[in-house]
Amino acid sequence: NADPQKTAFLLRKAWTLYSVTPLYRFHRARLRDYARLLSAFIAAEKQKGLAVEVGVELDIKVAVSSLADLRGSEQDQAAVLVQLSLRSQASSRNSEDKLVWLGWFCSVYGDDLSENVPEDFTCLPLFLTHGAESYTSMVGSWFQKTFDCCFRRLAISPLNLSWMVAMWAGCKLDRAASAVELVFSVPHLSQPLDISYAIHPEDAKALWDTVQKTPGEITQEEVDVFMDCLYSHFHRHFKIHLSAAKLVKVSTAVASAHCDGIVKILHSQYLPGVLMLLTELAISQIQ
Repeated sequence: NADPQKTAFLLRKAWTLYSVTPLYRFHRARLRDYARLLSAFIAAEKQKGLAVEVGVELDIKVAVSSLADLRGSEQDQAAVLVQLSLRSQASSRNSEDKLVWLGWFCSVYGDDLSENVPEDFTCLPLFLTHGAESYTSMVGSWFQKTFDCCFRRLAISPLNLSWMVAMWAGCKLDRAASAVELVFSVPHLSQPLDISYAIHPEDAKALWDTVQKTPGEITQEEVDVFMDCLYSHFHRHFKIHLSAAKLVKVSTAVASAHCDGIVKILHSQYLPGVLMLLTELAISQIQ
């Protein structure tokens, strides 16, 4: 039940995905302290190891806050947002700092992981970042050293991409939807070749509705039938077997996802559902 106004900034940005093992002795009451310590760490990294006093005014301003309502169940920890801003050089104290990097930890229905860890650990298995890789590396290093956790890039397999396109193509939307698009990479060629396959959103939804047997439930068999129908339609027109290519990206009105682990969430109504799926992928990589 996330407040759309509070979570609007999460939409329509390209987020890079990571899985994170449970954080050891992470205390929500100390978020302000963590912001000061992380700020000093980043400043020290930028000055190549020169000591920096904690609390001194630095170029990079760090804010660490809680997104209290962004979780699935009572067992989930509230999401944690990390924001890096460049301090304004303008003389006016009212001038705004420039936001340069965003990252957030979350768990949406991550009960599978949280049920099996000791009390001193905080489970926020999914980490999403938007901004320069150098900042991601510094923030990741600080969290790993401070909370004895491990970050790993989260790739998305073609199988999971096919699940995503089937689920999202079947979603009802209250406004005109964009096309459902699948992008395939053709292997074993001297030059890279991608094939883009766009389907009208109403056609994709009608196909899914004929395939799905029980509303609200999805099986691997239904996803396979949905994809096979799309493949056979494409082959009928272009005599190309898409099943021989690799599915690398899917785009719908709900969200888009790339096999490299880059996701863009487009519709606030389905934000929890997308995060639930991504949390599940993050947990499966940790386990």
